[in-house]
Amino acid sequence: MKTIGVIPARFASTRFPAKVLAHICGKPMIEHVYAKAKACQQLDDVLIACDHPDIFQVVQGFGGKVVMTDPNHPSGSDRIAEAVKDLDVDVIVNIQGDEPFIDPKTVDSLAVLLKNDPACMMGTVIKEISQEADFLNPNVVKCVVDALGYALYFSRSPIPYNRNAKKPEGLKQYKHLGLYAYRKSFLLQYKDWPKSILEMTEQLEQLRVLEKGYRIKTVVTTAESIAVDTPEDLKKAEEWFAQSR
Repeated sequence: MKTIGVIPARFASTRFPAKVLAHICGKPMIEHVYAKAKACQQLDDVLIACDHPDIFQVVQGFGGKVVMTDPNHPSGSDRIAEAVKDLDVDVIVNIQGDEPFIDPKTVDSLAVLLKNDPACMMGTVIKEISQEADFLNPNVVKCVVDALGYALYFSRSPIPYNRNAKKPEGLKQYKHLGLYAYRKSFLLQYKDWPKSILEMTEQLEQLRVLEKGYRIKTVVTTAESIAVDTPEDLKKAEEWFAQSR
């Protein structure tokens, strides 16, 4: 079963334009992400799907594998669908271009999920929230799961809402990490579905899948990561990278 990692790289990010080209300790963020993806043991190949010549040239400059895609795609998954439509692959792992510290083992665990479960069409990664600030931050996407590990809902709002002042014993609150894996056949169906009402409301592409009636299986990780959504996040990423060297 051939499995590849694809990194969608969008130039005109709303909150932080050209963020994938922003430097973290001397290297563009997209290069850090690519290096992490190349370290994964479950990926047969890694590809960057970009929408701008500046990104294309930077990736070629550090020796990465890159393809140009339509700049008008509404989501990273749509961009990936264009990049892989003619490739002979079975499973695609969507590795976000703004996750420079993503753990290769986490990526591998997601790939293994689809390899070991033929019924699973799509998977993603969640992590237990340890800080109240993350739970309240709309830039941190929250996820509620069922007893079997399937996602019930994703939101930028704090979910589940705790009506009582005291947190119920055993309640776990999860944040969503921007990693997805799909079977190619499912991804090519997904790209043809119109954006859903919930997706447009929350600005979360995975809600298109849930609203259509399909299930997303989750993998829980304990590895920490920093998603760079704003210039302030970039400063945190630089500090973290400097401390980990």
